[in-house]
Amino acid sequence: MRFKSQHTDNPIPNIDLIPMLNVMMAVLAFFVFISMTLAPEPESVEVQLPSAENSDSATTEGAETAFIARLSRDGVITVDNQPLTDESALEAQIEAYLATNATGAVLLIPDEQANYEQALQLLARMREIGGDRVSLGIVE
Repeated sequence: MRFKSQHTDNPIPNIDLIPMLNVMMAVLAFFVFISMTLAPEPESVEVQLPSAENSDSATTEGAETAFIARLSRDGVITVDNQPLTDESALEAQIEAYLATNATGAVLLIPDEQANYEQALQLLARMREIGGDRVSLGIVE
């Protein structure tokens, strides 16, 4: 009886990576989708911009009766070119202004290089005090 030799020329088995990569991409897409839907959405602040046809009259009339607070790029809040030490001083000035001026408006004018999120947070706090009489001012 003759035995076959134990040594045969079997090729090395191939591992096909394409199906495994497809499964991994599907799992990754699933986790990205779930994390995007479960994450809380950031709070938004509604800003009403003036229309183009009456912007000239609105800026001249509104500038005379408006309380203007400016936010610098360093995060310093100024009112009438006087820097404020903290936001509680700004809140007190806004409350006093709105109490004395029934039709006055409050404007926040941030610097072009100011932190966007800081400006929105400050605008939201100002809106808690003044409601719809507070808006974002933009200087051209």
